[in-house]
Order: sequence, then structure tokens, then C-alpha cells
Amino acid sequence: MFKKMLSARGMGQVLSVFAALIVMIIVFALINPLFFSATNITNLLRQVAPILIIGVGQSFVLITAGIDLSIGSVAGMSCMISATLMTKFNMNPILTVLITIICCLAIGLVNGLLISIAKLPAFIATLGTMIIARGVAQIVNGNMNTNGIYSDAFKNFFYYGRFLGIYTPIWIAIVLFAFFAFILSKTALGRHVYALGSNYEAARLSGVNVAAAQTKVYVISSFLAGVVGLILTAQSGMGSMDAGSNYELNAVAASVIGGVSTMGGQGMLLGTVIGAFIWGVLNNGLQFAGAPLALRNIVIGIVVIISVLIDRIVHGGKRLNTNAAKGLKLGGGREKRE
Repeated sequence: MFKKMLSARGMGQVLSVFAALIVMIIVFALINPLFFSATNITNLLRQVAPILIIGVGQSFVLITAGIDLSIGSVAGMSCMISATLMTKFNMNPILTVLITIICCLAIGLVNGLLISIAKLPAFIATLGTMIIARGVAQIVNGNMNTNGIYSDAFKNFFYYGRFLGIYTPIWIAIVLFAFFAFILSKTALGRHVYALGSNYEAARLSGVNVAAAQTKVYVISSFLAGVVGLILTAQSGMGSMDAGSNYELNAVAASVIGGVSTMGGQGMLLGTVIGAFIWGVLNNGLQFAGAPLALRNIVIGIVVIISVLIDRIVHGGKRLNTNAAKGLKLGGGREKRE
């Protein structure tokens, strides 16, 4: 079984990224021994949890050769809707969560239909819904942040509570990762996701319902962004119109650093986990080293660019060679028939 895991497609890149993560941890621990303190490790895990969750959704989309720019705004919309329902309308937290998630799923459905049925480019469709979702976040409470939420149960479930000594957002991230990793690796939808990214037309001709598969991917992405919004609400104890800002970029960073190909058809959610931790360790470690926020952003941006360049060089070359080989075979066949 272990040998089978090691031979899985993309595992080599995941192991390489994991090795880089270990080196980074050792370096930052040597720079400042407090990096390995229990308090810092706990804070690091809670920082990484929402990035991991939203990164899983972005990974699904990237594997289909798409992109979802709306998820940061969807997280902000989720934050504002949930907080407004609890503060302004005194709504039960369970009903609040259900209504909030339904609103987020609606954005994912619109994304999926615009891309799969209307044939809009993913970049344009999700750019539009990104603006719409942020507008909803701003208007839902009259262009104002909300008051503090009253429900301790809500705050404990999504952020401050502990189970077996581990904070709840970490458990939420673990459960969601395990569930969607199973879907991606063991179900028909997972196979269709990889097929779409590898060769859209071949997937369609082989009987894959490409419209349904694409739509499901964007619904999954918005659902996970909605969950992140609930975590942000619980963390801050209020609704902030700016919640989730730049989270779409953090999600792309976690996915790409972890080996998910921007060209589609390649990537593992395990790599996204490691990518999210690299993002978290870089942020946290550079902060311990005294680096300003601007420098931290520059370093993470450079890491993302290098990751994409490596992906383009490795997988782009392979695809070019594959397409060239197919062309030669087709050409040879035509010459023979002639």
C-alpha cells in the first residue's frame, strides 16, 4: 500500500515540496527557538486551517484547468450574512449557518453555469461574481460592519472550542480535507475532474457530463469558501465587510506551491495541505525573524511564481511533446492512406 502511494501520479512533487517545508521549519527554528513553542505551533495551525480549506476548493477548480477568483469575496459574504443574521435578526446559529451556506452555494452554481453552459472563460465569470459577492457583503448590513455576535456556541464550534486538545477549525480542516480527498481520488466525480483538466474534448467524447462536472467543482469551491467565512466570523466575533480579502490568492498559492498544475489534470490535495503549511510557515517564520509584512508578501509571491514556472517547464514540455507525437502519428497515417 505504501509503495502504491509513492508511485501515485504527482507524489514525487509532493515529496519534494514536503522536503522544502521541513528545511524551512528547521531554518526558522534555528533563527528563533520560539518558533517551536506550543503557543506558536497552535497559532500556526489555526492560521493555516482556513487557507487549507479554501485551497482544497481552489485545487478542484485548478485541476479542471479553471480558476475561481470569487472565493475570497464569497468568504467575506459568508462572514457578513452570518453575522448580520445573528446580530440584526437574532437568528438561531444553526439556521444562520444553513442560510449562509445556501447563499454561498448559489454563487458556485452561477459560476458553474456561466462557465459550463454560457461558455464564459473562468477568469471572467468568477471575476464578475467576485465583485457581486463583495457587493453583497457590503450591502447586507447597510455598508457597515456588524456588532459583536452573541452566540458563544457558534464561536466555539467554528474557532475557539477544543476537542481532544485541538482547536475546532483544525478539526474542520481535517474532516473537510479527508472528505474531499476521498471524492477526488475514489469517486467518478474525481475521475471526471482530472479528465476535464487533461483533455476537455476527449472527456466530453468519452461520455463525461462535462457541464455537470464543471458546475459541481465550482459549487464545491464556493461551499468551502462559505465555511471559511463562518470561521472568520467566529474568529473576529463580528461581521467584517473586508473579510476574506486576498484569500483567493492565498488559495492559489497553497495549491500551486503544493504541486497542483495551473494547466489542469495534475495535482493532489495532499500537496495542497503542504502548500498551505508552506504559506503559513513562511508568514509565521518571517514574522518571528522580524521581517515586515511587505517583505513577507514579496517572498510568498516569488515562491508562487517559481512554482508556476516549474509547473510550466515540466508539464508544459510533456504536453507539447505528447501533442507533437500525436500529430506525427496522424500525419503518418494520412501519408500512408494517400
